[in-house]
Amino acid sequence: MEISDPAVFVARLQFGITIGFHIVLAAFSIGLANFLMVLEALWLRRKQQLYLDSYKFWLRIFALTVAVGVASGLVMEFEFGTNWGRLATRAGSVIGPLMFYEVLVAFFLEAGFLGIMLFGLNKVGPRLHFAATVMVALGSLFSAFWILSANSWMHTPAGFSIASDGRFMPEDWLAIIFSPSFPYRFVHMTFAAFLCTAMVVAATGAWHLLRDNRNPGARSMFSMGLWVVAVVAPLQIVAGDLHGLNTLEHQPQKVAAMEGAWDRPAPGQGEPLRLFAVPDMQAQRNHFEVAIPHVGSLYLRHSWTGTIKSLKEFPARDIPPVPVVFFAFRIMVGLGIAMAALGIASLVMRKRKRLYQTRWLQRATVCLAPAGFIAMLSGWVVTEVGRQPFTVYNLLRTVDSNSPVSLEFVTSSTLAILAIYLLVFGLGLFYLLRALARPPKQGEREPEPGLASQTGDR
Repeated sequence: MEISDPAVFVARLQFGITIGFHIVLAAFSIGLANFLMVLEALWLRRKQQLYLDSYKFWLRIFALTVAVGVASGLVMEFEFGTNWGRLATRAGSVIGPLMFYEVLVAFFLEAGFLGIMLFGLNKVGPRLHFAATVMVALGSLFSAFWILSANSWMHTPAGFSIASDGRFMPEDWLAIIFSPSFPYRFVHMTFAAFLCTAMVVAATGAWHLLRDNRNPGARSMFSMGLWVVAVVAPLQIVAGDLHGLNTLEHQPQKVAAMEGAWDRPAPGQGEPLRLFAVPDMQAQRNHFEVAIPHVGSLYLRHSWTGTIKSLKEFPARDIPPVPVVFFAFRIMVGLGIAMAALGIASLVMRKRKRLYQTRWLQRATVCLAPAGFIAMLSGWVVTEVGRQPFTVYNLLRTVDSNSPVSLEFVTSSTLAILAIYLLVFGLGLFYLLRALARPPKQGEREPEPGLASQTGDR
């Protein structure tokens, strides 16, 4: 692995901190916006007060999530200029318009209808209010579309030429927007957002069911959340497999790092599934490896004896930090399997008509409440750390992408951002948990301007 100077490492750390905080709220906002759209559609169709009460309950949570999430995203945008000026200079002609489209389409769409959605339920007609909810939900997906399009292009660049001064110049915008990895990453990220939200919704319902088994609002949350988990978790595994095959084609050293594959197996042996190992980049081998023969070939090559390029087949300076990618990948996959198992268990209990009486299932759901977020963050680590040492894959190295700023400046700004984020997100998490801990009830009121009403104090 290429050793970068300390200023570059701290700049990477700062961007990782910023996006790590932001992606959690961004994914939660996407999932909640679409969940609210479904709730309001069910209320309009079935005219049951239960769905309207659930809508108002989660609308408070959504208001808090959006308020904190927008501020965290702005910092990330400014860091392109402060810390990654040479990346902006070289790739700005491609990445800049994509990020502008996100602001123009997504932010304007969400901002234009967000006020109606949050505070207009009793001020406009139900159909107009539902239209506003739909627009906000679409805006959240458009936002993910454009951001992932820009990020995917950096992983699998296409549709460009390189000018004499080294700048990337757009030639084919359709090829840029729909780069080879984009469809897989967009689907994978959208499913992740839905899973994160579904787990929180189901866990909230389970928490209240453990205290009052007959609460109709809690039953509805628990049931709807687990329906999404039961459907989306298996789909996410399929999407992840397809995404992995695409990554193997375009970023083979990332997959080799995910697998901890230092050497190719002998002919006919196939790739093993390494359940556990401690990768050693200096010795270029794994310690304490526990592996199952051939199983890796099944999901990597869909064959019994297929192999992949090993880490030793790449230049040492082009290999990502193997231990980070290796362990993050296993956390993501392990939690994904746990959520899929929870969804299957819920289907079994539902068939037995014991969904609301099975307390171990409710406790397991509460314990897995953060599983979606942890899995998503782990997957993002696999994606971004696995791309190192490049910002634009195979074309622009990270050490050639930073701004000429001092280590002292980057370090002080990183510490300041971390302190502010911990304070803001700590307060946001406090109010979020406080709002979720309040039992859902009939006659919920929509949020009104002011933090107290958004956090359920009324």
